[in-house]
Amino acid sequence: MYFNFTRAKTLKKLLLIPIVLLIFSHPTRAQFLNKIKTEIETQATGTTGNTVPFWMRSNQYGSVPLSGASASFIARARKDYETQLFTDSNSRNKRLTDWGFGFEGRANGGKNSNLLLIEAYAKFRIGVFQIKAGRSKDVMGLNGDTTLSSGNFAVSGNALGIPKVEIAIPEYYSLPFFSGLFSVKGTFSHGWLGKLTVLDKIGSAVKINNTHPSSYLHQKSLYIRLGKPDWKLKFYGGFNHQVYWGDERSVYGPNYKLSPIETFFYVVTGKTYSSKGILQSKIGNQIGSLDVAAEYDFNAIKVMIYRQNFYDVGALSKLANIADGLNGISIENKRYNSRNSGFQWKKALFEFFYSKDQAGYPWSTPTKSGDEDYYNNSFYIKGWSYNGMGVGNPLITRRDDARDGQATNKQDYFINNRVVALHLGLQGTLNDLIFLTKLTYSWNYGTFGTSPYGHSMGNMRETNTTNLFVPVQQFSFYAEGLKELKKGYSAGLAAAFDQGKLLDNSTGLTLKLIKKF
Repeated sequence: MYFNFTRAKTLKKLLLIPIVLLIFSHPTRAQFLNKIKTEIETQATGTTGNTVPFWMRSNQYGSVPLSGASASFIARARKDYETQLFTDSNSRNKRLTDWGFGFEGRANGGKNSNLLLIEAYAKFRIGVFQIKAGRSKDVMGLNGDTTLSSGNFAVSGNALGIPKVEIAIPEYYSLPFFSGLFSVKGTFSHGWLGKLTVLDKIGSAVKINNTHPSSYLHQKSLYIRLGKPDWKLKFYGGFNHQVYWGDERSVYGPNYKLSPIETFFYVVTGKTYSSKGILQSKIGNQIGSLDVAAEYDFNAIKVMIYRQNFYDVGALSKLANIADGLNGISIENKRYNSRNSGFQWKKALFEFFYSKDQAGYPWSTPTKSGDEDYYNNSFYIKGWSYNGMGVGNPLITRRDDARDGQATNKQDYFINNRVVALHLGLQGTLNDLIFLTKLTYSWNYGTFGTSPYGHSMGNMRETNTTNLFVPVQQFSFYAEGLKELKKGYSAGLAAAFDQGKLLDNSTGLTLKLIKKF
């Protein structure tokens, strides 16, 4: 949904009042205003068809129009923390409290003109903790570089940020015991999704009274780093957990017996619930990943290898879908210097994305919840999406993104979630030109519902012989260059194209002009 000021009245108060008061109560407003970084940007995009190429629109926080040529105007402003975050128990000489904010608005003109609020948040730091409220550009998961990656499984930055209030330890904090051997960071959030559409019928016995309940986001994460800050070798591990949930009592009626507090407890813990006329299940749409990584700091480069293990409906608890995951390696050039001439690479990333297994084969370990059917949901019609865009990795394809003619199930919002992909990202400079490029080649197999095996539930299986997805391959390319000019101006050019049989073939160019103040 686009930003609605009527529905966001509470959020406006939460964001604007503290910011305005802090600005006008600041003893030296001129000095304060100098700490705010602002910029404006204009873009013009042209395409060979009616579709913007995949990497030109994916993982852009839902900001890029999906069809045809367009022109855009973007305004940004932010205030960062004036001091560093607390990272260990010796940080007590640093400023205890700090605050900041961010704003980004975008106007798109073209076939589908719109106004979008990409970011609007305020953040407050108290020691090691941070409180943030509003809409922000967030991702969720452990990988080598969010800019170059194909995208985290849980939250990749593909869709608009969900308005939320979050308390977090945003950076790894070295615990004082064991001489800082263990460090932790994590988040706990509550977000507002608006009214989402749910199925009007679940099975043959469940009656739905309200198909547009008020819905919310629960989100949490915890990651641990093993290794002192000055060690060359470090290990990482942790999890993230997201839930779409809402006004279950209005959906199910009097048969639903949990109070709002009890419902929230079931959401946070992932506990299952059942009652008369309500099938046993976890509450809401629950999704996330278990992540591990290792990092080694060489003299010239820093290398990280990582893996995200996917969970959606429960197969990972039995390791039934352990074959699926996002595997990657990122290499950072420690000798990179943007002032040097010639070609220099700053960071390189390679990923192998695999989501074809899903514990859905006849020989897979059977689970009560059946095949994972990533991002689709038996309750929320549009599954793991927000404002129509997929929240997770964009290689899992929405119905609206795929080329016409493929087999689909009517109830599926994501018609291709069995994907095998190779992905490469590279960032660096060529003289005074900053460049970034992405290349992705994928093999796509639809869903288990459109495969010969069919969907499964425990030992039950719905075989399929007619509505079959034809496996197809897809290649997507993206490259951009940005050159800094005089007086705070920068000019850039981005090019992308798609070739294959999953997406519509398309080529696009974007011209950018940026002014920093």
